[in-house]
Amino acid sequence: MKQGCRDPGSPFCLPAGRRTEPNNMQSIRNIAIIAHVDHGKTTLVDAMLRQSGIFRANQVVIDRVMDSNDLEKERGITILAKNTALFYHDTKINIVDTPGHSDFGGEVERALRMVDGVLLLVDASEGPLPQTRYVLQKALQAKLPPIVVLNKIDRSDARTVAVLDEIYDLFIDLDATEDQLDFPVLYTNAKIGVAHRKLGDDSANLQPLFETIVASIPAPTGDPQAVLQIQVTNLDYSDYLGRIAIARVFNGTLKRDQEVGITKLSGVIETTKITKLFTFRGLDRDEADEVFAGDIVAIAGVEGIQIGEGITDRDNPAILDPLTIDEPTLAMVFTVNTSPFAGREGQYVTSRDLRSRLQKELLTNVSVRIEDADTTDSFRVLGRGELQLAILIETMRREGYELMVGKPEIVVRMVGGKKMEPLELLVIDCPESFIGIVMESLGSRRGELSKMVNHHTGRVRMEFKIPSRGLIGLRGQLMTDTRGTALIHSILEGWMEYTGDMAMRLTGALVADRPGTATAYAIWNVQERGELFIGPSTEVYEGMILGENSREADMDVNITKEKKQTNMRSSSADEAIRLIPPRDLTLEKAIEFISDDEYVEVTPKSIRLRKKVLDAKKRPKRWQEVRASAEAE
Repeated sequence: MKQGCRDPGSPFCLPAGRRTEPNNMQSIRNIAIIAHVDHGKTTLVDAMLRQSGIFRANQVVIDRVMDSNDLEKERGITILAKNTALFYHDTKINIVDTPGHSDFGGEVERALRMVDGVLLLVDASEGPLPQTRYVLQKALQAKLPPIVVLNKIDRSDARTVAVLDEIYDLFIDLDATEDQLDFPVLYTNAKIGVAHRKLGDDSANLQPLFETIVASIPAPTGDPQAVLQIQVTNLDYSDYLGRIAIARVFNGTLKRDQEVGITKLSGVIETTKITKLFTFRGLDRDEADEVFAGDIVAIAGVEGIQIGEGITDRDNPAILDPLTIDEPTLAMVFTVNTSPFAGREGQYVTSRDLRSRLQKELLTNVSVRIEDADTTDSFRVLGRGELQLAILIETMRREGYELMVGKPEIVVRMVGGKKMEPLELLVIDCPESFIGIVMESLGSRRGELSKMVNHHTGRVRMEFKIPSRGLIGLRGQLMTDTRGTALIHSILEGWMEYTGDMAMRLTGALVADRPGTATAYAIWNVQERGELFIGPSTEVYEGMILGENSREADMDVNITKEKKQTNMRSSSADEAIRLIPPRDLTLEKAIEFISDDEYVEVTPKSIRLRKKVLDAKKRPKRWQEVRASAEAE
């Protein structure tokens, strides 16, 4: 077996040669780190890995080493749940780093199935936020014992005592049992890798955290001699090994080259042979001959296996309960790109390519659903929120796909003959001076203020209950209204009776009336009509959206017009044309902006907005729809 400790200088390493994979459940701890987004989960895992001796003393390690995905590095958030493992003396600690954004809750639900306890991380200043509530509720329902960690205690506005009281209130509100309320509390500064049992003690490393995990998190239950029971909770892929299933061994012992039964989601049991077994050690995977009940394992060579399926004894099968995932609440239409610029930049442009890619996404993302739309080249993709679907679209464009997506719409359900829609708990943290405009914006979207807290730091936290429809396009609007100072978080609260139509975007679009190349002269004449999304020398086509009109109606404009050249000179002829910089249109902003009659055109190099009907003569008048929506209000 390979040694688990590479840095002999680590205070948590045993002498060389004594480190081996544990062969009994008492020397294993399985724990998930859960928290709201940006509270420091991945930074804490970094510090734990460094201090456990996983890395060599001279090894160069980047910050947030667990965020290996390019999008995760760029955005600074965790998108996919990931497994790692470290050793504290003779105990192996399997760690699952989970996402903090509510749109990726499906990753958290799967991670909790693999572990025996959770480490709840809370910012010592911000306190519990919507995703904190969501992940804690799931952990308490699974009867997992928690360890509470107050992170970022070095912040100047840290309120550790008040935040701890808020955490107790949250536990009580979620009907925690007495045993769950008796949780240990630690105070950490993950950035420098220090944990304290009490504020101000002389601890200089994370040893109190490691000791608390070993003492408070129970060892895995299960019997290595019982019938084999394994459940797949995640998938990975290797160019050399093919599909890799990441799973928890609940009972029994799995050996390499063993003949096992795969319990498919359809109920069928297929026989296969295990060719490769791996256990986790830091960022690496060590090949193993056998793994025992209680450990987390990576299994290679099992083609066709999916998340939620199980591995059991071929002759004496024992099937585990299936994974349960919350239903999606938002849907978007994905369709092939039909614009005049289609096929110029992308490698995959047909409906067959699009269908194949979306089916591939279903294998690794259990919180997404795919349905056929009205036409053969369109698909309805259902997910948890705008960010989750935007991440999927961004991933596809980087892989070379061209597609168009429509405006997000909520998923409704019928209960007792009544039409129900999702209800969100929305938390907005903003400076006191913007309270009025925030409440006005939320009021027009049917948001109801349920709680307001002022910590006397100059900022106010407001909680609203609002239909999920009201969140579409809200983030961009509030960022503009509060000059980029608002913090916006939401989580699914439940379902409410459908409340009728809601006012749509109140401004129209500036639409190109002919193909060509945008000129500075034409932009200079049009920019007083509204805010533009393009600059000079941009190639456009008829029906392409160039900007946002200041009025409610759409306006067709000639953005390719050139200044007439004559042999007459005037005193103003040589004046410089001053252009207002165009609005930076990211994928998320584009999705928030569009209306029902518009598409976002996504290619590997460009993001464009367009009307569904390009010909202006055949296009319905938008002002009529706005008036009808306002009358319904």
